[in-house]
Amino acid sequence: MTTAAALRHLVLILHLLTTITAAAPILGLDSLLSRQSHLDPQATNDTFLSLSSSLKKSLSLSSPTTPSPSSFLSSLHLSVPITVKLVGPTFHSTSTTQLNTLLTAAISSDNFHVITPFTHTHHTLSLRHSLHLDVSLSPSSLSTTLTESLKSEISKTPSSLRSPLISVPYSVIDQIVKLDFEKEKPVQGVYIYLLNLGTQSKPYAYNYGYGDSSPAFTKCMGSIWTGRDRYLWIDLAAGPVDYGPALSGDGVLPKGEFHPLAALHGRPKSQKALLADLASLIWSAYQVLLVPSLRIPVPFENQLIVQIVHIHGSDSKNLNDLDLKSIERTFMDEVKDGGLLLGDQSLKFKTYKVDLAECSICSFAISRATTSYTSRYLFDNYTLIVSEYLDSKRLHQTLSESAEEFRRVAELPEEDFGRVLPVYVFDLDLNTILLLDRYHQSVAFKDMVIAVRTKNTQTVSDYMCNGRHVFTQTRELERPLVGSILQSMWGVSPTHLLWSPRHNSTLVDYTWSVGQTPFGPFSEISSLSFVQKDAAKRNVLLTSLNYSVTSAIDVLESIAAHGGDRKLLKQNKHAEFIQRWNLFKYKLDKSVSALSHFDFERALYYLRSSDHDLYAIHSLVYQASQGVEASLVCFKDPPFPWASVSMFGGVCFVLFYAYSQREKLFVNKRKQF
Repeated sequence: MTTAAALRHLVLILHLLTTITAAAPILGLDSLLSRQSHLDPQATNDTFLSLSSSLKKSLSLSSPTTPSPSSFLSSLHLSVPITVKLVGPTFHSTSTTQLNTLLTAAISSDNFHVITPFTHTHHTLSLRHSLHLDVSLSPSSLSTTLTESLKSEISKTPSSLRSPLISVPYSVIDQIVKLDFEKEKPVQGVYIYLLNLGTQSKPYAYNYGYGDSSPAFTKCMGSIWTGRDRYLWIDLAAGPVDYGPALSGDGVLPKGEFHPLAALHGRPKSQKALLADLASLIWSAYQVLLVPSLRIPVPFENQLIVQIVHIHGSDSKNLNDLDLKSIERTFMDEVKDGGLLLGDQSLKFKTYKVDLAECSICSFAISRATTSYTSRYLFDNYTLIVSEYLDSKRLHQTLSESAEEFRRVAELPEEDFGRVLPVYVFDLDLNTILLLDRYHQSVAFKDMVIAVRTKNTQTVSDYMCNGRHVFTQTRELERPLVGSILQSMWGVSPTHLLWSPRHNSTLVDYTWSVGQTPFGPFSEISSLSFVQKDAAKRNVLLTSLNYSVTSAIDVLESIAAHGGDRKLLKQNKHAEFIQRWNLFKYKLDKSVSALSHFDFERALYYLRSSDHDLYAIHSLVYQASQGVEASLVCFKDPPFPWASVSMFGGVCFVLFYAYSQREKLFVNKRKQF
């Protein structure tokens, strides 16, 4: 396309958008849509057909504001309300204003992102998001209660021989914070409690399970907790703790004073420097926990089916110590509490067992995916050790190419409707360590989950926490499988991954990978916090919303290619198009507004209802474009140029005559002498 053609194309789109009404409050439309949402919660009926003539007339009126193509996308803006509560006597009334100023100056709106899109070039979604912040001081009674409970727990807990930190159960603080959060209900947003309870008699950190660390089991402690409801708390005085890659890698949380979680440790800081660190901490929590990147796009499906295929060896122990029911309970308990699913969605788990000895394709897949690597260790001298691992991508390729054979061997039924996620669990009769890609027990793909374990019970991982290496219990697959199913079925990103458009790559940060999260090597908890539950629903809505916006843009470009809406559509069709378009835009804005208030069900209704209008718009444009007929315009022939032809003939005649009489006109002078 030439530059001039591109400019004309853009002008036509601009002209088209100038004729389209921006979504604005329309008297009576809200009540009608609200009534329809109760009568038809699945939005199976087209609400446009039930509009009165007065409402259609209101939808036909042009708006004085004129959106541009860029504002068409940016107008869909999700505001995320966050309330930050400063708890502790060291915070003053000026702290709220300063923290608010720092965050307002540093934060700008951004788009939602996808780590692994279906098309490898587009990591950005159409919807933008921004932080709506409210900072307040908590009452002194909350600080006093927390301090007394913490001091009481520290005083009765003996010091550990393996760690300089006193291990305090997180529940000591969480039950008090949760009660304060319950008093704030109903809440519209997420609460972040920043605790500064002062220096205690002994350094401490929070444990998230039962028991203490031992030479064979590593218990990672931290200073944060994310609740099942929409709140999280951070104890700034706890620690300092450190966790992350042990040898090399990104995302480590260091023990020094430079990480915001260790802002109160080390050299004394001014109030402004401390608040700057807290602003950085809130911004990190906002990006990773509140508006996380999508792992993959997640289209809406009514039926979600998880097919767990347990491929086991001859050892009967492999059949008994893998608790697949606990994986199902983790998800079904959330479903009963109203989490994970939207609208009329349903979730089913089905388990199938396959004997490895009777599955030749299974043995072939493992054999083909097995590869090796060398490691250099210093014993008496440097020694090279060869170890094996499974290449997850090669295993995924084999399973994809032989899907029908696996279906036949495992006797998997054909599912006519819904989204089916196969989960292949390889239980191998090997006494050696065999992990996926050297480090993982389970790996999530867009279309399946693969997990593996052997008879070996544990191994030393390449991660450390609080100065000690983290031991991986290789026989325990339940928690890794929960995390992988969340990624593949709902597109929930791990709490240590974030897509960065500035780096054009995925960033790794383990700051939020302790506590209540099914991801990462530093936690043992399989239950879900509000971070995962909200992300599961929001990801489905973001995917649908992005499809609606991009599809609408395609329609606008198609109209512009045909010369504009007034030229393409006849008068009666043009009026219906304007009405449909304004209703479509109105519903999208209502859906985004519901998302901002975490009302996922209402957001789903408006998105489903807008699909009727989008389909009608497509139909109108398609029918109009099919009716366009090519026409031939005949021009009158110009008059014959007699003057020019006569002049040309005259010149030719003179030249011909001169040439024929050249002997008479040019006589040889020499013949005269």
